[in-house]
Amino acid sequence: MIARISRLLLATALVATPALAQDGGPEARPLHKRDAWLPQSVPTSDDVLRIPVPADHNAPKGAFVLVGGRLFDGTGAPARPATVVVQGKIIVAVLKPGERNWPQDATVYDVTGKTVMPGLIDLHTHLTYLDLGDLTSLFSKGDTSGAESAMRGLRRMAIHLQSGVTSVRDVASHGDGPFLLKRLQATGEIQGPRIFAAGQLITQTGGHAAALANDNNPNAMARTVHGPDAWREAVRIQFAQGADLIKLASEYSQEEVTAAVDEAHSLGLPVTVDAETQYIDMAIKAGVDSIEHPLPRSDTAVALMVKRGIASVPTLIPYRLISRTSGGYFGSTSRRFELNEATIMAMARKMRRAGVKMGIGLDLIVNWPDFMPGAYINELQSFTELGFTKAEALVAATRTGAEILRMGDRLGTIEAGKLADIIVVDGNPDEDLAALRKVRTAFVNGRLMLQDGRIYKPAHEEVPLPEAK
Repeated sequence: MIARISRLLLATALVATPALAQDGGPEARPLHKRDAWLPQSVPTSDDVLRIPVPADHNAPKGAFVLVGGRLFDGTGAPARPATVVVQGKIIVAVLKPGERNWPQDATVYDVTGKTVMPGLIDLHTHLTYLDLGDLTSLFSKGDTSGAESAMRGLRRMAIHLQSGVTSVRDVASHGDGPFLLKRLQATGEIQGPRIFAAGQLITQTGGHAAALANDNNPNAMARTVHGPDAWREAVRIQFAQGADLIKLASEYSQEEVTAAVDEAHSLGLPVTVDAETQYIDMAIKAGVDSIEHPLPRSDTAVALMVKRGIASVPTLIPYRLISRTSGGYFGSTSRRFELNEATIMAMARKMRRAGVKMGIGLDLIVNWPDFMPGAYINELQSFTELGFTKAEALVAATRTGAEILRMGDRLGTIEAGKLADIIVVDGNPDEDLAALRKVRTAFVNGRLMLQDGRIYKPAHEEVPLPEAK
C-alpha cells in the first residue's frame, strides 16, 4: 500500500511539474528601480531612465491657465467644471469654478464649452517604419538612411499630435532615429508627442521581423542575435542608446528570453514582447512586463498574466486593416494560426474577463497613420465592445497607458504635480468618442504644440549681433 501511495504521489508530482514551474515566479530578476537611491528632492528626467537633472530641465518659462471648461481628469472620476493651472511644465493646481489663484502674468485660455483632459497615449508605434513606396528596401534588409527615417518619424509625430496623442511608446524603429526625435521633442525643438523608445527590435534569425534586420547596418530596425549572451548584449546596446524599454520578438529559446529580460530588468528597463502560443508561455516564465497583440495564448497564460501583473496592449486596429486590405495575414512563419477580426476580439474579451491590465496601442505602419484619428477612435470603440464604458476606455488611453509606460507618477491624469500633457477637445469624448476628431489644442510638457487644430511653433526670436569692439 505504501509503495502504491508513493507511486501515486510521484505521478501527481510529475503531472504538476510544468504548472509549478510556471507558478514558481519569474526566472529573471525583478525590475530594478534605478532611482531608488535618490532622495525624492532630487529632480530626475521625465522618462523611464530617471537620470538626475537640474530642477528646470526642459521646462518652458511662464504659466498658463485653462478656464471655463469641463475637466475629464483621467482618474476615473466623472467630468466636472474646473480650472487647470500650469507653471512651467507642471500642473500646479486644479481649481473649482470661480476660484482664482494663479500668477498675474499667466496666459489665460478660455475653454468654455470644451473638455480638458490628459493627452492620449499610443503604446505601440513604429515612427520610422518604411512607407509603402519604400518597401523595396525591406528586401535589402532595411537599408534606409537615418535622414529618411527621421523625416518619416517627424511626419508621423505631427499626425499623432493633431489626433490628441501626447505620448508614444516606439517599440522598434531605425537605428538612432527614435532617440534623436525623443531628444529634440523633449527640448521643444520639434513638435509632437513625447517619445518612449525601445530602439531596435531584438529577435533571432528567422524570427518575427527578422526581415527588417541587417546586423551590418546600425540603422536597421531589428537586430538578430543567437544565444543568451548575445541577447544580453543586444539589450545593453539599446540601453546605451537611451532606451526606455526593450522589445523582444519570438522566436527564442527559454534561456534567451530569460537572459534578455534579466539584463533589461537589471538596467531598470521594462520588457515587452511580440509573441504567440508557446513563446508567450516562455515570456511569462521569464518575467516580462507586457505582451503586444491579440495573438493565441492559453487560459493558463492569461491567468498568469493577471497573477503577475503582466499588461496587454492588444492592438486590434492593425489586424482589421490587414484583414480588410489583404484578406488575411499571409506569408508569415510567426503567424501560423487563424487570425481575423473574430479571433482578435475573442482573445481581447478573454483577457478583459480575466482582469488583465489593457492599454491602447495602434501599431500603425506604412501609410496607416493616415487613418488617424479614426484609427484611435476605432480602438477605443473596440474597448467598449469588450465591456469598458466610454469613460473607462479613455482611462485606458491615459492613466493606464502611463502606468504601462512606468510613468504613472508623472503622466496620464490631470492632477497637481503631474506633467502638463493636456488636450482640449471641442465636445465631450467621455460621452461620444467621436469628439476626439475635434482636438483643438494640445500642450506637451507645458508647451503649446497644437493651436486651432494645427501644429504650433513659436516664431523665431532674433538674437542681436555682437557689438563691434
